[in-house]
Amino acid sequence: MRFDELYLNDNILDALDDMRFETCTPIQEKCIPEILDGRDLIGVAQTGTGKTAAYLLPILSLIDDGYYPDDAINCIIMSPTRELAQQIDQAMQGFGYYLENVSSVAVYGGNDGNRFEQETKGLRLGADVIIATPGRFISHINMGHGDLSRVSFFVLDEADRMLDMGFYEDIMRIAKHLPDTCQTIMFSATMPEKIEQLAKTLLKEPVEVKLQVSRPADKIRQQAYICHENQKPGIISDLFKRDELKRVIIFAGSKLKVKEVNRSLRRMHINCDEMHSDLSQAERDEVMYRFKSGQTDVLVATDIVARGIDIDDISIVINYDVPHDAEDYVHRVGRTARADRDGRAITLVRGKEIGDFMDIERFLGRELDKLPLPEGLGEGPEYIRGKYGKGRPQGKRNYKGKKGGGKPQNKSSQKRKEHKRGSHKKGNKENLPTQN
Repeated sequence: MRFDELYLNDNILDALDDMRFETCTPIQEKCIPEILDGRDLIGVAQTGTGKTAAYLLPILSLIDDGYYPDDAINCIIMSPTRELAQQIDQAMQGFGYYLENVSSVAVYGGNDGNRFEQETKGLRLGADVIIATPGRFISHINMGHGDLSRVSFFVLDEADRMLDMGFYEDIMRIAKHLPDTCQTIMFSATMPEKIEQLAKTLLKEPVEVKLQVSRPADKIRQQAYICHENQKPGIISDLFKRDELKRVIIFAGSKLKVKEVNRSLRRMHINCDEMHSDLSQAERDEVMYRFKSGQTDVLVATDIVARGIDIDDISIVINYDVPHDAEDYVHRVGRTARADRDGRAITLVRGKEIGDFMDIERFLGRELDKLPLPEGLGEGPEYIRGKYGKGRPQGKRNYKGKKGGGKPQNKSSQKRKEHKRGSHKKGNKENLPTQN
């Protein structure tokens, strides 16, 4: 479906035209009409499917059309991390380029006092859209900054990630300040029981849009090395010697490991940088700018960049450590093969992580290719389920030098036969400006 079939206003369509956005992704096609019709919604879709536009476009369109007061906070978008909040804010600037009467402010931690004052001013003056991380927003609420009694939209982006990071109480506390008429929109990459419970608590008769069970994109070539911990630096060195690797993200399991790997890469004269929670916001911004602009070839990072960071040209993702669970694996490797490109993901699996990696393979529904260790590194551990970690025994395989060895459900949505902006249901709009 084309965007100009979705009853978005002309200013939004002009911005999309400038950005050369013509055809909706499946999540956008299914969600935008429901949000325009005032329905609470929970959207479940894999990362990189266009969820940000799926909620921003209809919300901005409705605000610009004058359905909501111009002196109130009309929309609150919650983000689990500063990086995702910044990215949503950037998307807001692009989609809202022609919206002269729609204002926004991003609210997230790690900034200096001047930034906090700018956030405070935006909240007190009633910016139309607030994009915030939970902790920082709670700080403003505690100080009485901003009137939330007339908020019309409450959006939870990457809701599963927010719950994983312990923000449940903060979300519920913010929700208590919102009016009963507020339209709540929740997006998540997964649908575990805790997300279902949160949806039951916050959403009213929601529409559920579920495109697929989270799986890596088909275009990602997924491989693994079965190795000892002390063999990992040698594998990395061999990978970079054999290929001129650029646009690489290496994920490590802790910030200490990130620092260690980054130092090792620099000793190999690899153009790299590190991203983790010890960096200030200014340092994070600079690291991301250098990487996105191509000044840095390799980014070594914790899971802080595993979700929601939109970089389309990553050629390879390397898991220096096996992720804790299958969902983390999906989000890490989902950094590559975006925007219909090909990609590659390599995981370094040490003995104690074999059980966890086999669980990931079981989740994926197939065994991934195991690559032979580079010459001179010796033999790796035997790939035996249950010997080093959890899982069911499945025989014995030794990868000391031998190479071993869904698409999204895209149901076409029924075209809406009739749509009247005046029938938008949420909130009391009788005394608000009508569409010009």
